[in-house]
Parts: sequence; C-alpha cells; structure tokens
Amino acid sequence: MGTKVVTARGADALKKVGTPLEALRNYMTRSKRSPVEFIGRPVWAEVSLSALRQNLDAIRAYVNPASEKRRAPRKILSIVKGNGYGHGGPEIAKALEKFGSDWFGVASAGEGMELRKAGVRKPILVLGGFWAGEEKYLIQHNLTPAIHRCEHLALFDAAAAKARKKHVPIHLKIDTGMNRLGIAADEVDCFVNQLAKCKNLELGGTFTHLASSEVFTDTPTGRETPAQLDLLFGALDRLRALGVSSGIVHIANSAAIAARPESWADMVRPGAVLYGYHPGFDPISLRTEYEARLALRPVMSLRARLITVRSIPDGAGVGYNASWVATRPSRVAVLAAGYADGVHRSLGNRGCVYIRGYKASIIGIVSMDVSMLDVTDVPDAAIGDIATLYGTDGANVYPANVIARSIGTVTSDLISGVSRRVPRFYLE
Repeated sequence: MGTKVVTARGADALKKVGTPLEALRNYMTRSKRSPVEFIGRPVWAEVSLSALRQNLDAIRAYVNPASEKRRAPRKILSIVKGNGYGHGGPEIAKALEKFGSDWFGVASAGEGMELRKAGVRKPILVLGGFWAGEEKYLIQHNLTPAIHRCEHLALFDAAAAKARKKHVPIHLKIDTGMNRLGIAADEVDCFVNQLAKCKNLELGGTFTHLASSEVFTDTPTGRETPAQLDLLFGALDRLRALGVSSGIVHIANSAAIAARPESWADMVRPGAVLYGYHPGFDPISLRTEYEARLALRPVMSLRARLITVRSIPDGAGVGYNASWVATRPSRVAVLAAGYADGVHRSLGNRGCVYIRGYKASIIGIVSMDVSMLDVTDVPDAAIGDIATLYGTDGANVYPANVIARSIGTVTSDLISGVSRRVPRFYLE
C-alpha cells in the first residue's frame, strides 16, 4: 500500500479521520464516513505529529533544567532506526528536524540514506557502524559512523581520502560492559594510535550504551549502570590524557533520560520515550514517579475495521486448530489486521482491542492478515466498526506498553512491528 501523508489540524483533523462514535451509525453511513480515504485493506496507523513535538519539547526541557544554568543546552539525538520504531523513519525524521532535533540515530547506512533522500539535513549517526564496502556511501551521504572496531578507522580514512574529504567526523563507541558493540574501555590507547594515522578523520563524539538503566534494585543488574559510567568516564579521562578531545559525549537512552541525570552528558538519545512510552522500571514503584515527572503522549494509534461479523453456537471453535472455543452463543468479528500488519502473534487468546470504548478480546490464533474478536459484549458491533489496538481514541488512551508487558515483551518490539504495508497518516 505504501505510505500516505495526510495533514489536518484541530477540529479538521477529527473531521478528516472520523471518530469511533461514528461506528454507532449503520453500515452504509460508516462506509461513507471513512476515517481516511484510501483504497485497500482497512488497516492503518495514525501518527500524531503534535504528540511527537510535545514529547520532544518535554524531553528537551527535562534534560535542560533551568537550575543548571548551562552555557549550551544539551542536544537531542532522536533515534529513528527501525523505520522510526514503526512510525515511518523518513517522515518522522523530517518532522523532528522541523521541531528542532539536533541529531538523528539510525542502525545502518541504508537507513541513513533513506533519511537523506527524504531531505533530512541534520547530522545522522549510524549507530551500527558500517560493513566493509559501505564507506563510500557514508562519505557520499554525509553520514557519521560509530567506530566500534579499531580496524574500521583505516577503512574509513581511505574512503575519505579517495573522496578528497578532510575532517570527516566519526564517533567512538566504547563498550563499557554490554559486550555487544564497541571498543573496550582499556583499548583507548589502541584507538588513539590508529586515529593518529588517519589524516582525514576527526573524532566528533564519544558514547556508550547502557544495558540496564531502568533497573534500580540492589542486585548485580541494578549496580551495572554506575559501573558502566565509571568505565566510560575513565576512558574519557584517558582520551584527554592522550591529547584527544572526546567531542560530544552521549550516554543516556530512554530510561536514563527519565531517571539518571548523571548520564545526560552533552547529548541524550531518546528512543521509546520520543514515541510516548517509558520503559518498565524496576522496581515497579518507580514507574509512576518517572512517568509523572516526564509526561508523554502516545504518538501512534493502530486501527483496523471489522470486515465481517457472525454468530456462532456454544462449542464452536475459531481459527487455526480451534484454539478458542465458544462457551456460550457468541458473536465473532474478523479484524482486517494480522501479524503481518503489526498485531503481535502472542496476542492470540490474550490480547484485546477497543471498539467504541468497549473491550473486545482477540480470540484464536492471530493470522497473517486478520485477527478474530469476541464482540458478544460490544453492543451492535457491525461490519465497518473501527477497532483500536493501541494509542488514543478520543479521550481514551490505550497504551502500547501495557499491551507489551502483558505478552512479556517491550514496547519497541510491539510498535516497530507495524509493517510497511500499513498506510500511515500524519496528523498535525
């Protein structure tokens, strides 16, 4: 289907997209009052740019308290990898650039190139670095790689020399204990020696990634973040001792932005919080505290229509393997969205959607293109009704993080699963 962009404001936005209250009308009226006019399967995502802007502004204000009286405010590197956490990477990045984001973070050169093609001009950090052979594309599209292996320096320097580019920026990623990507904190000398041989490169920033910043328990996991910070600060001291400026220092991911001001450094990297969701803090009691301190709004609402409704008798099975069996005469609806759209397969017989404010359980095994619902207790449920899987529905909010926790996963897994075949409508 591809991506559609719809711009609407205020009351016009509601008129453009409709409201679930319209589902109270009969089918013919509903079919004429489509929430958005497009040809194709009636499943779509509405992306609120006003919520996105509000979240960005809230994060910027939060990490730049007036009491600090900083000379320069901390910068924001907005994470837009994974197709903007399912929201649409290029479209989200363009909006965030307009709203004042300073940097963008992507996973690969390919994602960075998509942003450049869309017209994004601000600096883009390729968090995953590069695979040998991609160097020329990084240079060509002005993408800054994260260097996580010393041998990458010579490769990138050679590409810069071939393109006759000088002072090409790189960021150094230091592994402080996550044991994933990064140069070990005790290998700073090796990095500096290799960098000295590279006449065309310039260290523009240094960073690390925190493994457990949302955990505050008195456990090895809860003590991991302070240990990581100590390693990073030691590595930064060693860089300075060797006469190398660290450039912009950035550490804080979403949880650390909300709860660990000691990690804010020169720039922060909001991911899930940018899209309206805090991580699951441990202990759970901290969730309420930090969600109140940094108030966020869900940016995306995933919706689909009921495409058929039928009555079944007590004892009838639904879906593959009849994994759900009616225990009473029931009304079953088919929703025009399945796991290839973003309905997590784990939600079968566990999740729910909301139709005109009523909860309807997802029953049976979620299929690739459709899901089944028990709408017995949804008054007058009919073909054409709009179901909201998560997001906002008028004054109602159905948070994606609550759904994610119910199936034992993280919010990012859920929202980034909205596939590219689902049209996205960007509402101001």
